[in-house]
Amino acid sequence: MYMDTVVIAGVGTVLLMVGFMAAVGAFVVWDAKKKAAGAGKHDSHHGR
Repeated sequence: MYMDTVVIAGVGTVLLMVGFMAAVGAFVVWDAKKKAAGAGKHDSHHGR
C-alpha cells in the first residue's frame, strides 16, 4: 500500500475515533457500575 500523507492522516483519524468511542464506552460502563452500587442509598420519588 502506498503510504501517502493523506493515507497516514486517514488512519490516524480512524484510530482517534475508535479510541474516543472506546473511552466513551468505558466511561458509560464505569458510571453504570458506580450508580448500581449506590442505587439503594437515595429514593428518587422522595416518599411519594
